[in-house]
Amino acid sequence: MAEKKESALSPYADSVERTGSDIPLDQTPKSRWERSWPTIACGAGLFSDGYLNGIISPVNTFLSKVYQTEYTSSPAQKNVSAIVFAGTVVGQLVFGYTSDHWSRKWSLMLSTIILIVFAALSAGSYGAGGSVYGLFAALTAYRFFLGIGIGGEYPAGSVACAESTGELKEGHRNRWFVLFTNVQIDFGFVVSAFVGMIVVLIFGENHLRAAWRLALGLGVIPPLSLLYLRLKLKEPEEFNRERMHKFPIMLILRYYWFRLAVVSMIWFIYDFSAYSFGIYSNEWLTLILGDTAPLWKSQAWNIVLNLFYIPGAVGGSFVSDWIGPRYTLVIGVWCQCVIGFIMSGAYGQLATPHYVAAFVVVYGIFLTLGELGPGDNIGLIASKTSATCIRGQYYGIAAAMGKIGAFVGTYVFPVIQDNAPNKTRAGQDPFFVSSSLCLFSGCLALFLLPHIGQDTITKEDREFREYLEQKGYDTGLMGVKEERLS
Repeated sequence: MAEKKESALSPYADSVERTGSDIPLDQTPKSRWERSWPTIACGAGLFSDGYLNGIISPVNTFLSKVYQTEYTSSPAQKNVSAIVFAGTVVGQLVFGYTSDHWSRKWSLMLSTIILIVFAALSAGSYGAGGSVYGLFAALTAYRFFLGIGIGGEYPAGSVACAESTGELKEGHRNRWFVLFTNVQIDFGFVVSAFVGMIVVLIFGENHLRAAWRLALGLGVIPPLSLLYLRLKLKEPEEFNRERMHKFPIMLILRYYWFRLAVVSMIWFIYDFSAYSFGIYSNEWLTLILGDTAPLWKSQAWNIVLNLFYIPGAVGGSFVSDWIGPRYTLVIGVWCQCVIGFIMSGAYGQLATPHYVAAFVVVYGIFLTLGELGPGDNIGLIASKTSATCIRGQYYGIAAAMGKIGAFVGTYVFPVIQDNAPNKTRAGQDPFFVSSSLCLFSGCLALFLLPHIGQDTITKEDREFREYLEQKGYDTGLMGVKEERLS
């Protein structure tokens, strides 16, 4: 009797009784570093997405200088840029499935290895017998498989990152997710622009063959640096508690189809503009500066442009915690819409060598607002508007729709420009189209998305379990065996 009384009064009694799934995620017995580093390791791999997509802009310029009409008059000029998005879609769908059905950790490890291998192969692209067109075909093929690795970072890495933030302090969770997902993508774009300038200065414009290979080869470093950290990862606690072993497909579709459609459409619109602008920004700057300007100069202005991503992304991570991701997305995208219409109207005056600084500043503000709004928050919304058990597939489908938008944009933007009646309209029309879509996506987010708070993941899991139970699904079989027995 005395033993029972002593046990009840013990300061450790509560922790003994409340084990497994009864303990709130932010009260699990872990140090601050133990809570934080999985978020970093899971999300930071998206730096590779930013770098490997951003570096193709200067590489495209280098290839057109080296191989001239052999490159510019071939399908390779479009394919080398766009094919990575096709691979990314495949990776997002495949790894979305494996991260839910198999493992978050090992899906992430596999995607990391794919990134390392095909980043290296891209740098070493070679055509049989020295064929230039064989080289273009090899580079295109390697970029496709590279895209599959990039795609795996979304449903495996970002989803695990979102679930790991549940163990962090309330009021800081959104910023941690954004800082190690979207900010990493944007930082990758900045570094890719910086590398583009540096390799030109190192090798000179007469040795661009070495420059483009080195620029692509440096893409091996980011995933390689994360390999050990990811090997040490464990499955997220939330995933261990909520994972499914039998998926009631029709019940899941009835519950989530509409919400997934809205999130997917917003992501499609954002990537349609963001990635297309990012890839062709270097060409716009070259057009504005003229053919006589040294190549390093257009690369330097590209660095300035890409730097505008950072304040929007970092600022948006904090605003998202303060007012929520839905309202942050709407404010950002509607402000971007206004700047885009201004850019379209004033393009004739801004797009001249004399006003290149003004062009970069106004265009930079346009990019900043895009990151503060949908750039930061669409992935956050996708990761928190579904239950943990199907989050990988939900997120993968939404992100795949985004990359389809990017893929479409890289083909549509040149068509818009080629069919413009004059040079000024060729610059104006993409901004007009993008701004109109911004207005539409803001309306979708404001009126059709649910409120997303700090504890939305836990709340969503609880409500989805209740829905499944009402429909006769045995939720007692969810979670890993150890969690169910605790």
